[in-house]
Amino acid sequence: MTDRQIIELFFARNESAIEETDKKYGTYCRTISMNILKDARDCEEAVNDAYLKAWDSIPPAEPDPLKTYMGMLSRRVSLNRYRYFRAQKRNASFDGLLSEAWEMIPDGRDRFSEGEISKTVNAFLKELKKESRIFFVRRYWYADSIEDIAALCGCGQSKVKSSLARTRKALRKYLEEEGVEI
Repeated sequence: MTDRQIIELFFARNESAIEETDKKYGTYCRTISMNILKDARDCEEAVNDAYLKAWDSIPPAEPDPLKTYMGMLSRRVSLNRYRYFRAQKRNASFDGLLSEAWEMIPDGRDRFSEGEISKTVNAFLKELKKESRIFFVRRYWYADSIEDIAALCGCGQSKVKSSLARTRKALRKYLEEEGVEI
């Protein structure tokens, strides 16, 4: 089933929209969630919550592409769930990822909205070499481990680590040049 057909099911308030979304993008959503939560039950709950958010937001939203929208919802719900359980459970690998990301994240006191920062980061990513962009997106969007990225890309972990460090430093400089306070 195409994304357009699935979205039409959402617009018709047909419950099979959730089933078709799960068939097409369930594995994708679960992978994102599992990389963040590291717990199968929490992951399932987060993905189900993402489906509910899709149900509540489509319509009026008409996401294109649906895959990216579902990934964003799964990631957002998983991050919220992670923050909620953070005091009770420790996830050392994701805590490490967050500490890496903090050095790139604006402090919120600047003149940029979240959407403008997103556009600025996307412009930065377009300037990167393909390999560096893949490393960055796999690490900070999909929350893949350094080991998984290295295996996926057929290179050593040290190459991934050094590329990510250079990219974080370059992104920070790029954001500052664009007027985003870090």
